[in-house]
Amino acid sequence: MLDSILGSLKVVSLATKTDFRSVTSREIALFEGPMGWGEFSPFLEYSYEESIPWLVSGVEAAFARIPTTLRTMIEVNATMPAINNPIEIAEILDAFAGAKVIKIKVGDDHTLDFARVACVRELRPEAKIRLDVNGLWSVNEAEEFLKQAGEIEYIEQPCSTVEELRELKLRTGVKIAGDEVIRKAKDPLSVDLAGAIDVLMLKVAPLGGISRALEIANHHQIPVAVSSALESAVGISHGLKLAAAVSKLDFACGLGTGALLAVDVAHLPIVNGSIEVKDVIPDSTALAKYAVSNERLNWWRNRIRKVWEAGAHSIIQEKGWSL
Repeated sequence: MLDSILGSLKVVSLATKTDFRSVTSREIALFEGPMGWGEFSPFLEYSYEESIPWLVSGVEAAFARIPTTLRTMIEVNATMPAINNPIEIAEILDAFAGAKVIKIKVGDDHTLDFARVACVRELRPEAKIRLDVNGLWSVNEAEEFLKQAGEIEYIEQPCSTVEELRELKLRTGVKIAGDEVIRKAKDPLSVDLAGAIDVLMLKVAPLGGISRALEIANHHQIPVAVSSALESAVGISHGLKLAAAVSKLDFACGLGTGALLAVDVAHLPIVNGSIEVKDVIPDSTALAKYAVSNERLNWWRNRIRKVWEAGAHSIIQEKGWSL
């Protein structure tokens, strides 16, 4: 299987429209299998071990049958990076056609954070607002911010640990969503989330694929939202299939982040705030136009080999996926 992956490997560099958590372009590895295209796109700084579930997820997409889907359209939220220019904020919001929910990145500077939230509210007064902190705050910081933030649908990973989230939940009536607390756990099934979160964030690639994400959701029995890790349209299509497969979906999903890319390998349009669940085949012209140098292609080939050897191969073998 490894030879097949490396034989069909395409790597592209996709520019973003704005600085997204210090990311201005995404290098994306794509490969084809009997079930379609898979994506392997852990951020460049991720270790081989941390990248294992990303490769397992890509292999699942290309070589395995996915669970039955229950929906054909998935409602998505707009995602607002930590930008502060009102004109840029308006341009980003316009890219999420018809989105009724907006997730705003906050955490670095309370003054700028409040101004960003106020600007979004002024531009989209009817929209529900979510906040995403990426675990940057203490319990006290989160509590004080929420007292002044107005109506919030939920706040995602306000603090870094389960214990802090549990303490914050005792102090606020705002729903708390858990992302890194599960995504970065050595064993997501062993994390005790009781009394800590109200919403479980599922990301298909960092969790090891659709089947594994569904297993985690079924184990914890907490309402879920599905989100992305700034993947290409190929990776997003698998996130959409995860969202279509969960038994109950009460929240708009963070799967519209293709709108934050200046270019992509395929088109997944947002129509009236939703995206269609479908297979995606990357455009051959885009694959050629945005292809990385041979040096970078070889870097990714070596990375895949190392991640394969670090543990991805044994997981894939255990699951019985094959050519």
